[in-house]
Amino acid sequence: MLTSTKNPLVKQLRSLGETAKDRKEHGLFLVEGTHALTEAIATAYPLSIVCCTEKWIVSNPELYACIEASVEEIDRLEIVSEEVIQAIATTKNPDGAIAAAWLPSQETAKIQTLGLALETVQDPGNIGAIVRSAVAVGIDGILVSSDSVDLTNPKIIRATAGQWFRCAMQTSTHLAADIRQLQEQGIKVIATLANAQKTYWDYDFTQPTLILLGNEGNGLSSELIELADEAVAIPQSDRVESLNVAVCASLLLYEAKRQRR
Repeated sequence: MLTSTKNPLVKQLRSLGETAKDRKEHGLFLVEGTHALTEAIATAYPLSIVCCTEKWIVSNPELYACIEASVEEIDRLEIVSEEVIQAIATTKNPDGAIAAAWLPSQETAKIQTLGLALETVQDPGNIGAIVRSAVAVGIDGILVSSDSVDLTNPKIIRATAGQWFRCAMQTSTHLAADIRQLQEQGIKVIATLANAQKTYWDYDFTQPTLILLGNEGNGLSSELIELADEAVAIPQSDRVESLNVAVCASLLLYEAKRQRR
């Protein structure tokens, strides 16, 4: 059993929860907690390191058996003390299991029927909530601008409730160019604007569509607004200045799902 919080492995894993630079340097990101680890195993996502406590093994025998069965694909499986888990975790009350997974490849998200493009979204909780809605609706994928929060931020992984592993996501260094390419393939692009004349109820979501959502404070850039084929608004009371970007995403995605029933 690994009990020393000064072990190099502890230092390495702890760094994965700190900065995107550290994650890129190691080629790994943190998967914290039973729920996220369950989804990683269920989707056969490649793991490098798994650490868990004896207490956690007793409470999760079936999941631990799955991990042991995959041990040939995992570089390192360690039983550790509660203190070691606490030293690695980014949360105050870790539940006894933490893993390091390989960073995702930068393959293009294949959007053919319905997708999202997020521009400069900074709150990891927002992206996490958007991912959960995206998986629930069953969209093709999400494009995320490179100036948004890093997709492997531990807060995003937690906020998705494990659904991160079931969503095709791509960090785009040239979001406008990627959007134009999708337009050339016949995908209609809609911008979400508060002053748009058409509401999202009036848009035909049965056609292949990419929904653009912008920064929490500033919305979409003028470049993406001009690029869009259409703009839609979400009706709301005059007393409300704006809706949360994750709420907007859910409303639009579920309207698309309703129309496609």
